[in-house]
Amino acid sequence: GRGAAALRRGWRERRAALLEPSYTPLVAACLCLAEGGVNLWVIRRVPYTEIDWKAYMEEVEGFANGTLDYTQLKGGTGPLVYPAGFVYIFLGLYYATDRGTDIRLAQYLFAGLYLLNLLLVFRIYCRTNKVPPYVFFFMCCASYRIHSIFVLRLFNDPVAMAILFLAINLFLEEHWSWGCLLFSLAVSVKMNILLFGPGLLFLLLQRFGLLGCIPKLCICALLQVVLGLPFLLVNPVGYLTRSFDLGRQFQFKWTVNWRFLPEEVFQNRAFHVILLLAHLAGLGLFALHRWHRSKESILALLKDPAERKHASPPLTVNNIL
Repeated sequence: GRGAAALRRGWRERRAALLEPSYTPLVAACLCLAEGGVNLWVIRRVPYTEIDWKAYMEEVEGFANGTLDYTQLKGGTGPLVYPAGFVYIFLGLYYATDRGTDIRLAQYLFAGLYLLNLLLVFRIYCRTNKVPPYVFFFMCCASYRIHSIFVLRLFNDPVAMAILFLAINLFLEEHWSWGCLLFSLAVSVKMNILLFGPGLLFLLLQRFGLLGCIPKLCICALLQVVLGLPFLLVNPVGYLTRSFDLGRQFQFKWTVNWRFLPEEVFQNRAFHVILLLAHLAGLGLFALHRWHRSKESILALLKDPAERKHASPPLTVNNIL
């Protein structure tokens, strides 16, 4: 009867809202509203855990007091090991939160950053038009760790990733120069953003060739120089070795992914070399067999796109991602 037909129609509509990518904007809006409430509840009901925030504030306080020698900027957890962009952004948070003492306000600011982060990620997935909307629930609402990183720990990772996601949105819109500028800004907050660098370099070569790629790389490099200039003028070696220390030893107590290993294995340099070689091998395999689909040699990416024997296919949203 009519009742059964209405039920079937209602079920199809609800099913479509969960499975059809065209419903992504609607589902994303509902999830963002829900996440606003979840974050408020977490901030008010779950105790804040001090790990790095106080150290961040001590590090930028040294800069606020006039210290420009990077080797002299320290906090309770040790020396400052992040690039200059971190200093400027967290200096703003330092003043906004009454010299870092207003933790509750800092939590609200990071909750806002979390919602911005969600919107940027949802927009990326919306552009792919492939991901079913029900996946977004597991990506945000069902994750305790993501809320913890943002509003209970106040780490610098969310700041760096939000800037990176903004850069990716710009890449999707073919704003490559602005995207490179923001990518470099994200690197200046936390160096692990460099892990996205090989993929970005491949995209730039595919889109512009070697000569066209150079100006984009210069944008990235120039921003690092401009941001680090006050510190480079005082102690250039100290700034570079502290903010871009590729040999820094991580403490076993902070690892999550490698917790199952004995500590002596985790701290062993041979293990670090094996991971690096595996990472480089993975990048090489992806570049040769996944990213590069042309019939020409991968070295053809160095040519201007107009001079390639086989024209590279246009970069789609899914290629970029």
